[in-house]
Amino acid sequence: QAQLVESGGGSVQAGDSLRLSCAASGRTVSRYAMGWFRQTPGKEREFVASIGWNAANPVYAESVKGRFAITRDTTKDTTYLVMMRLKPEDTAVYYCSAGVVVSTKAYDYDHWGQGTQVTVSS
Repeated sequence: QAQLVESGGGSVQAGDSLRLSCAASGRTVSRYAMGWFRQTPGKEREFVASIGWNAANPVYAESVKGRFAITRDTTKDTTYLVMMRLKPEDTAVYYCSAGVVVSTKAYDYDHWGQGTQVTVSS
């Protein structure tokens, strides 16, 4: 069983940048697709970005395209989400996930972290 731990969240001002990290332990996720999702109270978990095991062809939600970048370092079993030009509507708990395929659907991911809070003030 893979354990995923997110870090790097915090409180920032609109226009700032943050880098989230997702470190895997236990079972390696180097051959898994990795995804980032976010959730706000009372809403469904929302897809943000996903990347394949070979780091090719990342996929982004339209709302973050051009501002966020997903990368991974398989030697460290760590996935990153670089978030630039943050907006108040990016405020959410961000979760990383591991699954068999690159997907925008939460149900396609088998392993989840506990989440890290990102708060963007205007």
